[in-house]
Order: sequence, then structure tokens, then C-alpha cells
Amino acid sequence: MAFSELLDLVGSQGRFQALQTVALVASIMWVTTQNMLENFSGAVPSHRCWVALLDNSTVQASATGALGPEALLAVSIPPGPNQEPHRCRRFRQPQWQLLDSNTMATNWSEAATEPCVDGWVYDHSTFTSTIVAKWDLVCDSQALKPMAQSIFLAGVLVGAALYGQVSDRWLAESARWLLITGRLEQGLRELRRVATINGKRAVADTMTTEVLLSAMQEELSVSQAPARLGTLLRTPELGLRTCVSSLCWFAFGFTFYGLALDLQALGSNVFLLQVLLGALDIPAKLGTLLLMNRLGRRCVLAASLVQAGLCILANTLVPYEMGYLRSALAMLGLWGVGATFTCITTYTGELFPTMLRMTAVGLSQMSARAGAILGPLVRLLSVHGPSLPLLLYGGVPVLSGLVALLLPETKSLPLPDTIQDIQNQAVKKAAHGTRKCSVLKSTQF
Repeated sequence: MAFSELLDLVGSQGRFQALQTVALVASIMWVTTQNMLENFSGAVPSHRCWVALLDNSTVQASATGALGPEALLAVSIPPGPNQEPHRCRRFRQPQWQLLDSNTMATNWSEAATEPCVDGWVYDHSTFTSTIVAKWDLVCDSQALKPMAQSIFLAGVLVGAALYGQVSDRWLAESARWLLITGRLEQGLRELRRVATINGKRAVADTMTTEVLLSAMQEELSVSQAPARLGTLLRTPELGLRTCVSSLCWFAFGFTFYGLALDLQALGSNVFLLQVLLGALDIPAKLGTLLLMNRLGRRCVLAASLVQAGLCILANTLVPYEMGYLRSALAMLGLWGVGATFTCITTYTGELFPTMLRMTAVGLSQMSARAGAILGPLVRLLSVHGPSLPLLLYGGVPVLSGLVALLLPETKSLPLPDTIQDIQNQAVKKAAHGTRKCSVLKSTQF
């Protein structure tokens, strides 16, 4: 009898597991809300330079003639890249000649303009207050917004490292891990507690140390080696898994936080995009779970990463005027990234033995946090080319998806407890491949 059979005795899908799930979901929901809040608290409202003719009532009243706001705007603010009022420059002096119908709108020079030395005027019709408008994080200071996002995500990384140990006091320790690491008494108490909560008190009363030793004799005999980070990298069967899974986690954090924290750049209606992102994420995750059970983990992970990357790369070919198509492609890309998270979370746990599982998961999530920190900073490259950030956001997941094909398939395999279990799986796979090759050769004669 192995641990999986012990878990069946105490209840593998009972009240205890339901309570654990509710506790985790309740906390994760609030964390996700806080992460996505930046799309609204840090939104960039429409803005232009402050000019006396428009924004100083005394000067406006003394302006020559009965000119309307549109005329005053035309002589005060030069047109921007989209022929809208420029967001970051104004005329040094009113260009009255532009009011002449015979004068072309381009009849002015760059030397006639200057930066917004007196500040900006913001459109508060959609966002009444944002940190961008409060601290003027626009024009020459627009780089401060993605930098602030990266600093916030760096704080999340530090907080996870510092308070991870504290959070363990509120959730049950893994009985499997306690037993594998030789903490029999603690593991026994956890199993008894699970059995009691699941309504199997009789099983809890008969669960003893002797039963545990008898059930897990093989696992306990080979699992006394301490779990260290170096073991993940030095062990041949684990080194490749560690590097590839870390790359996939990095691609998830890099692409998701790079795009999801700047939904305003994906479409004009950030509220609709946020609703669509949340609404599509639920069926995406459910569909991913179904596909994983049918097609396996490796191909679903690779396909979701490549699909996300290709949709993002496709946006580099779509004109900005086709806003709905750009938004749809971006949503499909984020859908693929969400599917990646669902798959890689399950897959990572199945790739590593129990004694090293949490170490591997911790390393993988640190890679995701590193990607998340870099993600917003990539948007700063848009000054060198508007499509450059999208090329990186799309290229990284495509590359990671192709590399993910190097991982072994874990569908329908028992959860490994020790490094020996990983090695045994590799031997069985090699032997199966050899037998299959021999059969193919024999059928040729």
C-alpha cells in the first residue's frame, strides 16, 4: 500500500479538501483584484498642455474676437501624431495665422513649440482621479508608471519569500511531504485530522505509526536525502525539467503582467476589456483541465504558449485603426497565457518528486515573478519602435512553448515521491521505446 492508497482511506475528495480549496480561493481572489487594480488607478486620461487662452479665465475673456474653444485650441496646441491635439507640446505664442482658411494646418515649425512647462489639463470624464493625473506621469515622466509597476511586483516577490513561512501556519502541511522527510508523528497527526474532518473517524482510530511504516516502506527507505536546490540542477533527470519549467513560468509572468497591467493600450474601453479578461479566463481554465486529461500535459502547455505568442505577434501586423481586431487578438493571447498558468501549475507538481516538489515550485514561481518584474519595463522600448514590446511579448512564449516539448509527459503516471521514482520512470520509458522500436523492425521482414 502506497501513500495514494492511504489518502483514499482517509478521503481524497472530502470535506477537508473542500475547506482547503475555499481558503485558498478566498485569498487568491483578493490578491488578483489588487494586481489588476493598476488598470484603473493608473489609467492615463486624455491630456494636453495648460495654455492661458483656454485655461486662464482672465486671458480667455480678453482674447481677440468671439473665438470658440476649438479655435483657441487650434492656435495654442499643435496637432499630434494622430492629428489630435498634441499631448506633450504647445505653441510658444498663439499661431493666429492658422485661423486663416487659406493657411495649411502644417504651417508652423517645431521651433515654435515648447514642452508643457505649466503642467497639463486632464479629461476627467472617464477617470475622475488617477495616479497619472495626480503626479503628472505623462510625456517625459511616462516611464515612471511601468517602473512603479515593476517595483510593486518586486515587492510581491520579496513578500512571498519573507511571509511564505508565516502563511504555512494557516494551512495544513502536506502529509505526504512529512512522511517522505521522516516526520512520521506529524504526518500521522495530519492524516488522522483529514480522516476526522472527512467523517472517517474509524479510519483515524486505526491509523498508527506501524500502518504508515508498512504502507510506505519503499518510499521511506530511499527518501532520506535532504531537499536542496542544487539537487534539482545536478541530477540529470531533474536538471532539464527545472530549466524548462522555469522558462515556461518566466514566459507566463513576463507576458501576462506585461499586457494585463496595460489594458488601456489594447483598446479604448478598459472596463470592457477587464470584464472580458475575467469572463474568458474561467472557461479557458476549465477547458484547459479537460484538454490536459485527454491530450496530456506537455502538448497542452506547448500549444497554449505558442497560441498566446502567435496572437500577440499577429497584432504587430494589424493597423491601429482596427481597434476591435487588435483587442480581440490581445484577448486571445491573454486567454492562452491563462491556459498556460493552469497547465504549468499542475504540470510542475507532477514533474518533481515529493521531497523536492515545493523547492521546485518555489524556484519556478520566482522565475514567474522575475518575468513579471521585467514585463512592464519592456513597454519602455516603444520609444524605439511601437511594435518592439509586442515582438518580445509574443516571441518569448513561442520560444518557451517549443522548448516545453522537451519535457516528459506525466499524464496517468503516479505522483513521484523520490528521485528514484523519477529515474524508474525514465528507465521504463526508455525500455518501452526500445521494445516499440524492436517491434517495428521485426514487422519489416
